[in-house]
Amino acid sequence: MTPKIFQFGEQLPEYSIPVLNERAVRAGAGILFFFAMVTFMHAFLMGNFLPTRVFVVAFLVDFTVRIFINPRFAPSLILGQWAVRKQRPDYVGAPQKRFAWAIGFALALLMFYLMVLNSVVGPINMIVCSVCMLLLFFEASFGICIGCKVYNALNKEKAQLCPGGVCELPSSDVPAVRLGQIVIMAAFLALVGAVGQWVYRDTPASAHRPEHAAQGTPAMPMDPALAARCQVPAFAKAMGHEEKWKQHNNCP
Repeated sequence: MTPKIFQFGEQLPEYSIPVLNERAVRAGAGILFFFAMVTFMHAFLMGNFLPTRVFVVAFLVDFTVRIFINPRFAPSLILGQWAVRKQRPDYVGAPQKRFAWAIGFALALLMFYLMVLNSVVGPINMIVCSVCMLLLFFEASFGICIGCKVYNALNKEKAQLCPGGVCELPSSDVPAVRLGQIVIMAAFLALVGAVGQWVYRDTPASAHRPEHAAQGTPAMPMDPALAARCQVPAFAKAMGHEEKWKQHNNCP
């Protein structure tokens, strides 16, 4: 049967509701998360918001195609389907995915209005971007669709065919967290903390810290090449990100 152009999900004989291939969905989420993280950190560390604006447009177009035309034509899902083409499909219910993607579409639309149309730069952008990346990360890494959980909370008819069979899994079958696992995690975090303290105890930049100047320690002359490289650009000064720029570029 030839698939329709305007359709959300596949109609398969063995399922009573439209379905989507969860493997392709997770792969698409991972692709979007990668580019979202790259552009977000580029804006946060370098003060360059142009890549973020380009990504917002691409993200909005992708989700517009997903919701209003057909997920099979969405660029991220085309790449995701291609990446997992040799894996057995894992079909999940489409209705809850459409609701979850509608949340992503609304966030993308807000970012488009703020960043692309009005060039707004501020905390609201960071919050919206962080929420988007959180949703993508949980989808790609854990197969947890947070929007689908919201769908279940708001609808009397609960979602069917959830990823990992979570909708049908009895609570009694959910593995409990064991005490030994908690102890192992606590020991691991303590080890990481101890290593962090050891690594950051003495750094090359410590000679330039204010406390050394207060103690009368003579400042070491800065190499001319280093001084030229560490000239803070105007955009970083305008944003008040001088210290972050220096930190990112290993400058005193």
